[in-house]
Amino acid sequence: MSQQLLNSIQYLIKLSEQEADFLVSLFKRVTLKKGEYFLREGKVSTEVAFIEKGLIRYLMNHNGEEINYYFSKEDEWTGNYESMLSRKPSTKSIVALETTVLWILSAENLQKIYTSIREGDRMGRLIIEDVFVKTAQQLTSLYTGTPEERYQEFFTIFQGIEHRIPQYMIASFIGVKPQSLSRIRSRLAHKH
Repeated sequence: MSQQLLNSIQYLIKLSEQEADFLVSLFKRVTLKKGEYFLREGKVSTEVAFIEKGLIRYLMNHNGEEINYYFSKEDEWTGNYESMLSRKPSTKSIVALETTVLWILSAENLQKIYTSIREGDRMGRLIIEDVFVKTAQQLTSLYTGTPEERYQEFFTIFQGIEHRIPQYMIASFIGVKPQSLSRIRSRLAHKH
């Protein structure tokens, strides 16, 4: 197992040596090529994953238009918990933006962590709380922030990876057309 993954889990909870060994047996390592799907819209999500290396985007189709609504990078968790918990088909897709190495955990093995590891429930709760807070902040920004504010917030949220994300995906994330993003960038450049 990746030391990176183990460090991420041990940041959240304490693990005995036996628990760490047990965890190793629950994950499988998978590499996605750029453009490959971790989850396709219409499929029920049955896995979550830790990103060891790479970058992924979350998108949904709205009237035939792709909307990018989040990005995850190294040392973050990914998945569609909404679909996994409800066991309903996902309305969203998760796609690799570049070659991405994942440590995948099935929903069944996630339940084993909850029941077999002393602080397993706590780990799950902390990960879900993080997802909830990010989602709530993004929704608030989408409804209350101007496009300029959302653009500046993008750089705060995704600091250090903005150059790895194409401009049209950034435009989609902040809820504007690419031409509007160019105007926003120009206005902000003139202010500084």
